[in-house]
Amino acid sequence: MNLKYQMIIQWSEEDNLYLVALPDFPGQQWSTHGKTYEEAAINGKEVLELMIESYAESNEPLPEPTVVNEVAA
Repeated sequence: MNLKYQMIIQWSEEDNLYLVALPDFPGQQWSTHGKTYEEAAINGKEVLELMIESYAESNEPLPEPTVVNEVAA
């Protein structure tokens, strides 16, 4: 699956976990989490795949992914 959606992984002192956000999907503040950065990334990818499947099953169009066209020099 070609996943072009952004995933934000941020440490939370309050929760003592890495929180994962999928900002391209409306209404998704924090989608999942992990005890390690790697676990959070794996969980985020899983949630993203499930969201894409859910949109497909309900015949909803996927949101446009945020794409960066410039490479920083």
